[in-house]
Amino acid sequence: MSKKNKNISQSLRIPRVILLISKFFAFISTKLVTLFASKLFTTPIKHKVPKRELEMDRKSIQNLMLVPAINKQVMIYEYGESDKKILLVHGWSGRGTQLFKIADAFLAAGYSTLSFDAPAHGKSPGNETIMVDFIASILEINTKYGPFEAVVGHSLGGMSVLNAIKRGLNVKHAVIIGSGDIVQDILDDFISKLELKPIISTKLRLYFEKKYNEKMDDFSGYKAASEITIPVLVIHDKEDQEVPVKAGIHIHKHLKNGALILTEGLGHRKILGDSNVVQKTVEFITSK
Repeated sequence: MSKKNKNISQSLRIPRVILLISKFFAFISTKLVTLFASKLFTTPIKHKVPKRELEMDRKSIQNLMLVPAINKQVMIYEYGESDKKILLVHGWSGRGTQLFKIADAFLAAGYSTLSFDAPAHGKSPGNETIMVDFIASILEINTKYGPFEAVVGHSLGGMSVLNAIKRGLNVKHAVIIGSGDIVQDILDDFISKLELKPIISTKLRLYFEKKYNEKMDDFSGYKAASEITIPVLVIHDKEDQEVPVKAGIHIHKHLKNGALILTEGLGHRKILGDSNVVQKTVEFITSK
């Protein structure tokens, strides 16, 4: 393993104390460890806004908006002035300013952008959230601030974008970058990182299905993709250590009107700032 990939892998490791607590709960009770895992799975990490995002943060019109369907608030970022609007959706533990390079490129092309801190992310209140909240937020934002010309989503934001379009978000184009795909795969990977037995992954899925009264697999990226007819560009890095490239390839395979770009050496987050990725994203939306 190269030094770069080794560093990436180490950054994704779960702290040893969390692993010990997980194993302790697993020893006591399957139900207890499932509840503990569900808490970890739905609690994002709030990172400090890095300097590179401060200009977008400063120049945005910001306000909290209630999403009645989930009774949670999200921080809205209106960036630029144009009737041609693009919706940007960050991923897990991200922020509304995280796609700032893409936002700046759209501004230069004559568009404005609207992004948001998902529930329990960034400046939005709360501690716990899940993809259901991302989707509800997108749909409410579309009602309040739409219509949008197109939507761009990263990681979990990509999955949420596909599901929002499936549920009625009306846009002309979509771009998803480093998007997750099969929900059970995501749960399996999470439980594996916790060093717990695979059965806990199934228990976790059943817990969420009972809580939200919906089949988790219905939120899988490829399932939503198979119902979408608008042009969708899928961008994924071959060396993405967080979401394997097979996810992007599988989603693209199920799109009726899809395009696929595979990058190399950009990983899961650096890809958002790559000039070629930014250019291809803007061109896909503005040239059709």
